[in-house]
Amino acid sequence: MPAAKSTLKTYNEKRDFKLTAEPKGVAKARKAGGELSYVIQKHDATRLHFDFRLELDGVLKSWAVTKGPSLDPAEKRLAVRTEYHPLEYGTFEGTIPKGQYGGGTVMLWDRGTWTPENEPHKGLEDGKLGFTLHGERLKGSFALVRMRPDGKSRRENWLLIKHKDETASTTVDPVAKYDRSVSTRRGMAGIAKGTDVWQSNRPEKGGGEPTSSSSAKRAAPVKKKSPKLARARDSRPS
Repeated sequence: MPAAKSTLKTYNEKRDFKLTAEPKGVAKARKAGGELSYVIQKHDATRLHFDFRLELDGVLKSWAVTKGPSLDPAEKRLAVRTEYHPLEYGTFEGTIPKGQYGGGTVMLWDRGTWTPENEPHKGLEDGKLGFTLHGERLKGSFALVRMRPDGKSRRENWLLIKHKDETASTTVDPVAKYDRSVSTRRGMAGIAKGTDVWQSNRPEKGGGEPTSSSSAKRAAPVKKKSPKLARARDSRPS
């Protein structure tokens, strides 16, 4: 497994851990034979997108899918490669304050495990990774295929493609079908009104991946007041 410091170097450099309660990026080794996690987070930041993450080498390999996943093999969705994230990031759902890097609402849209269909390290190096998703919403065979650089973009562009199998569909749009959190069943508006607010030390900039922190500076819980009960009286109240 690659060294933790080099694997999550970019993630750590984007955050000042003296100012934010985010977890430090530390790669965690998975026991041999253990299942690999997968997660998609719907992120309404500068522009709405879906953060697609696959566990490998103790981190979450990540891509920002601009239009979200599709079940139609004919549709190829742009997936921009982003920095690795720690495994703890896969449970985040909440709000990043406006003005912060990646400010906006984050929903836990899907989660589960994944199985490589070819050797994953070689697949990522060669630019074609086939895999099967065992998610609560997405299932079946997919591929990530790296696009040829055009000499203009500094970002690494891939395509997320659904393979033809029994889970493929030309009529079902999972992005439109599922608009609630797979964890809390809240919509984006409900999550935005929640009390979980994660701080980041970097201001939001266009063009990069909007990121959120994985350990919140949480607002104090609202104290609930007990309702006043009715009491018997001999006369009407004033």
